Amino acid sequence: MALPDSTLRRWIVLAVKLLIVAVVLWLVRGTMKQSWNYLVEHPRSLSPNWLALSGGLYLLALLPEGLFWHWTLKALGQDVGLFETLRAYYIGHLGKYVPGKAMVVVLRTGLIHSHRVDTSIAVASVFLETLTMMAVGACIAVPVLAIWFSHNPAFIAAAVATAIIAGLPTLPPVFSRLARLLGVGRSSPAVAQKLAGFDYRTLICGWTAMVAGWVLMGTSLWAMLRGLGCEADLAQSWYLYTAIVAMAVVVGFASMIPGGLFAREAVFTGLLAPVLGGDASAALIVAAALRLTWLVAELLISAILYSIRWVFPKL
Repeated sequence: MALPDSTLRRWIVLAVKLLIVAVVLWLVRGTMKQSWNYLVEHPRSLSPNWLALSGGLYLLALLPEGLFWHWTLKALGQDVGLFETLRAYYIGHLGKYVPGKAMVVVLRTGLIHSHRVDTSIAVASVFLETLTMMAVGACIAVPVLAIWFSHNPAFIAAAVATAIIAGLPTLPPVFSRLARLLGVGRSSPAVAQKLAGFDYRTLICGWTAMVAGWVLMGTSLWAMLRGLGCEADLAQSWYLYTAIVAMAVVVGFASMIPGGLFAREAVFTGLLAPVLGGDASAALIVAAALRLTWLVAELLISAILYSIRWVFPKL
C-alpha cells in the first residue's frame, strides 16, 4: 500500500535531516582528529578546570552574536522566538566545518523555517550577522595590530581590508539595496518593505553586542593559556588576547577553509608567539587546544539544543 503524500514527505524530510547531520558530524570528526593528533604529538600538561572555563566562555561569547541575529530577524519583520533563534544559531556553527560553509546557512534557516519566517529574509539575515561579526572583529584587531604588531603589515592590511569589505554591506541602505539586487523580495512587495526594517539602531546594538562577544572570546583564549601553564595576565593583556582571537577567526573565515583550519593556526603562530616569548611551538599547541575545546563545546551545546525539542516540543 502506497504511503500518503504527507507521510512520504515527512519521511523524506527526516532522511535529508539525518543525512545532513551525518555529513556534518563526519567533517567535524576530521577537524577534531587533526587537532587531537597535534596535541598527542606535542604533549603538555592540561588543567581540565581551565579548559572547561575556556569552553564555557566561548559558548557565552556566542550569545551576544545570537542575540544580534534575533534582533535582525525581528527588525526584518520575522515572527521568530528567542529560544528558536538561539537554538538555530548555536547548532548552525557546526556548518562551518563543511566545505564552502554554506551549511551554516542551511542549518540556521532550516531550524527556524516555518510559516512565520520568510526563507529569503532568513538567508539574508545570516549573511548580515556573519559579516557584522567579521567587520567588528577586524575593527577591534586593527588598532592593536598597528601598535603591537607594526612589524607585520600583512596582518594589519588584512584586518583593514576585512573591516571595509565586510562592513560596507552591513550598512542599512547598502544591505537593503544589495538584498533587492540579489532577488530578495522580488516576488513579494511586502518582503521588500521588510528589508527597510533593518536600521542603524539595530546595527549599533549589534556592534555593541559583537564587541562583548569578541572580548569574551579573548577571555576564552586567556583561560586556555592558563590551562596550558602559560603566563597570562588578563587585566593587562585582555585587548591583546581579544585582537589575536578576532584576527585568527576573521582570517579563518576569509580563507573559506572548513573551520578555518591551518589559516587560524597560522595567525596564532604569527601573533601569539611573540606574546609567549617567541615560542611558536607553544602558540600552535594553544591554537590546537583552543580549536578542540571550542569544537567540543559546540558539539555539546548543539546536542543539548537539538534534542531538547524532542523533550519539550513547544519550546
